[in-house]
Amino acid sequence: MVNPSLILASASPRRRELLGRIGIEPLAINAADIDEIPLKGEVPRTYAVRMAREKAIAAASSEAFVLAGDTVVACGRRILPKAEDETAARECLKLLSGRRHRVLSAVALRTPSGNLHERLSETIVRFKCLSAAEIESYIAGGEWSGKAGGYAIQGSAEGLIAWISGSHSGVMGLPLYETRSLLAAAGFDLA
Repeated sequence: MVNPSLILASASPRRRELLGRIGIEPLAINAADIDEIPLKGEVPRTYAVRMAREKAIAAASSEAFVLAGDTVVACGRRILPKAEDETAARECLKLLSGRRHRVLSAVALRTPSGNLHERLSETIVRFKCLSAAEIESYIAGGEWSGKAGGYAIQGSAEGLIAWISGSHSGVMGLPLYETRSLLAAAGFDLA
C-alpha cells in the first residue's frame, strides 16, 4: 500500500532541508497562517506544542500527512521573540549571554484520517559570556533575522555556544529523532 504524501506546514527552508536529511521530500509546502501570540500566562512548553498543533490543523488535508513544527527559545518562563530587528536580536543575545536557556521544538503530525500526533524536544543551550563586540559582530552578520531568540545555531552563533545538551536539529527548527519517530508511529513509510 502506498502512503499518502507529506505536506510541510512551514515555509522554513531550514525545516525542508532537515526533512531531507532523513530522506523525506515534501510533496508540497503549505505554510499555515495562524496567530502566534502567546496566551496570557502560557508557559513556553505549552505554547510550542499549541503552535505546532494549530499549524498542522490549519494546513490539514484529507489526502496527505501534514507535518508542522514550532521552535521556542525560553529563558525561564519567558518566551523570547523571533528577532525582527537588530534591537530585538541584541536584547535576546544580552539576555542569553553566559546563561543556560531551553529550546523547545514541537512537532505535530496530522494523518489523512484526521488523527493528530505530537512530540516535543527540549534542548538546553548555554552561550559563553558575550562581549559587546561579539554581540555587535553577530548582529552585523544578519543571521539573527526572524530567528527565535535572535540566533541561528547552524551559523556563526555555534561558535558562541559553550555547550548543548539535547537535539542539535531541534535547535535548528525540527528535531529529527522525534520527527522520524512520529512519522513511523503514524504509519508513514520511511523506507
